[in-house]
Amino acid sequence: MDMAPAKILVVEDDGDINVLLQRILTREGYLVSAAYSGSEAKLLLDGQSFDLVLLDLMLPGLTGEALIRELRKKFVMPVIVVSARSGLEDKMELLRLGADDYITKPFEAGEVLARVEAQLRRYRMFSPAPQEALVFKNLKLDLVNHTASVSDKPLSLTAREFEILALLMRSPERVYTRENLYEQVWNGAYLGEDNTVNVHISNIRQKLTRLDPGADYIKTVWGIGFKMNTEKL
Repeated sequence: MDMAPAKILVVEDDGDINVLLQRILTREGYLVSAAYSGSEAKLLLDGQSFDLVLLDLMLPGLTGEALIRELRKKFVMPVIVVSARSGLEDKMELLRLGADDYITKPFEAGEVLARVEAQLRRYRMFSPAPQEALVFKNLKLDLVNHTASVSDKPLSLTAREFEILALLMRSPERVYTRENLYEQVWNGAYLGEDNTVNVHISNIRQKLTRLDPGADYIKTVWGIGFKMNTEKL
């Protein structure tokens, strides 16, 4: 069975270089999307799945470095930086930040393809098969269709509620602070006094109790945060 062509996001504000990279990659059969600012790239990454990102650093809106930090909060796909900076310290700092490789401008098409192929090969070799569902007690989250059920009865959740449950269920033994949950689900800085997380947890509990009155799914760890209640498993 043939493997689907890799989806690559090219993030480069120079129009000529962006188009050049697109041509190099599409000629090899890759599916390529383009962004011309860090902010545009973040929107695309939040709405689509990609196998690799080619990233310039000097971008309008969100810088390349800031985009790597945001990207690494949620994604594990390879990031190859394409930049005119050639200093060893620059490269080392970007690798520490979360980049996987570095191409210095001006570049040759052959080098771009070789580095892309190497990163994709490594990514596909070591990436686990995508998880299709999460199950905890009688609760099931279908990650493909974005639906939830309790004892096979439909559970109506908002998008945020679904994301909170998915995060907790992926690591049921882990205690998540309110700050953890807010930053990972809302992708923003937690302001401390914000009651948003508590309200969403309360709503989730009420919905679960209606469908499974005798079960306690989410445990409050006082002074710290929340986790799945594994005590009776």
